[in-house]
Amino acid sequence: MNPAKPQAAPATSPQLSWKAAQFTESVIREMTRLALQYKAVNLSQGFPDFPAPALIKSAAQDAIAADINQYAITWGAKSLRNSIAEKFSRASGMAIDPEREITVCCGSTEAMISAMLAVINPRDEVVVLEPFYENYGPDAILSGAIPRFVKLHPPDWTFDPAELASAFGPKTRAIILNTPNNPTGKVFARAELEQIRDLCLRWNAYAITDEIYEHMLYDGAQHISMATLEGMRDHTITINALSKTYSVTGWRVGWVIASAEASAAIRKVHDFLTVGAAAPLQEAGAVALKFPAEYYTTLASEYAQRRDRLLGILTSAGFKCFKPRGAYYIMTDISAFGFRDDVAFAKYLVTEIGVAAVPGSSFYRDPADGRTHLRFTFCKTEKTFQAAAERLAKLKKSA
Repeated sequence: MNPAKPQAAPATSPQLSWKAAQFTESVIREMTRLALQYKAVNLSQGFPDFPAPALIKSAAQDAIAADINQYAITWGAKSLRNSIAEKFSRASGMAIDPEREITVCCGSTEAMISAMLAVINPRDEVVVLEPFYENYGPDAILSGAIPRFVKLHPPDWTFDPAELASAFGPKTRAIILNTPNNPTGKVFARAELEQIRDLCLRWNAYAITDEIYEHMLYDGAQHISMATLEGMRDHTITINALSKTYSVTGWRVGWVIASAEASAAIRKVHDFLTVGAAAPLQEAGAVALKFPAEYYTTLASEYAQRRDRLLGILTSAGFKCFKPRGAYYIMTDISAFGFRDDVAFAKYLVTEIGVAAVPGSSFYRDPADGRTHLRFTFCKTEKTFQAAAERLAKLKKSA
C-alpha cells in the first residue's frame, strides 16, 4: 500500500508588506525611463547633463589611486565630516562637532530615511508640506508615521498659518521642510520659518530640513537654515548632500547634522541600512566643500540664466509658469492645453512631442490637486534647451 501523497499547497505567493502597497514607484525616475524609450528631451529628473567640476573629479581619481577603496568610518570619513562642519559654520555662524553631530550617508535620500527611522515611532504624526518631493510620503509610511499634509498655495506657495497650526498636536514628532523647495522653487522666509519654529517648540517636535538646494538662489532670495533660529539647534535635523551643488547626483554622498543625542540614533540606523558611503567619493567631497565663495556665486548666476531660458521656452509654448526663487525646477499650469489631467498630458508630451516632464500629481497626496501642473527642470545645457524649444514649438501649434 502506497502512502498518501502530500497535497500541493495552493498556488499563492507569500504575503507582502502592507507598507509597499501604500505608494508607487518613483514617477520622476519613471519619466526618465520613458524619455530614454521615446528619445525625448529629458526635463523631468533633476540631474545635470553637463560635467561636474574638474577638481572634484580629479580628487576622486586621486583617492582611488591612493587606495582609499575600503570601508570608511561608518558615520563618515573624518576629512569629510571636518569639511562639512567647517562649511556649515562659515555659512551659518553655528559651530558643529564633527565627531558627534554629523553622519555621512548614501545621499540625502538615505539621510532622510535614516533620520526618520531614528526619531519616529509607529503612529507618530509627521507634518508634510505639499506639494512635496515624492520621497517624503513613502518615507513617512516606511517609518510607521502618519503624515499630516498642509498645502502650499500658489502663486507664492505660502501656507495658511492656521492650517499649519492645526496639523500639529501631541502626536506630532516632526515636520519635513525642504527649502529651497522641490518642486515649487519656494525659498522660505525667516518669518515663515519662525512660525514653524514656534510650533516645533510648542509641541516638542523636530524640524527635519532638506537643504540640498541651498546655493541655488535667485532674485535676492536668502537661504536660512532652521537650525540657526533661536531654540532650534537641538530640534533641527539638517540634511544635505554633494549631489546638486557639485553636479554629482550619481555619487550618493549625503549627510545629516543633528544634536549628539539624535545623531547617535541616526548613526545606528544608518549603519544597518548601508554601512557607509563610498570611501573615495567622501575624500573628493572633503575637497569640494572647501571651494571658494566664488564657486557658489557663479553657480547661482549660471542657474539663474538657465532658469530664465527655460521660463522663456515654456511661456512661448503656452505654459503658465510659477517663477522659482530657488532650486532648479519650474512648476507650470497646463490648464490652457485642454487635457483631462497631468498624467495624460505628460504622456502626450513624451510620446508625441518628445519632451519629458513630471506630472504634478506625483507631488500631492490627492492626485486631483496636481492635475493641472507639470514640473520641468532646468539643470541642463543650451543644447538641451534648444532641442526642447524646437519640440515644444510643435505643441504650441497643435494646442
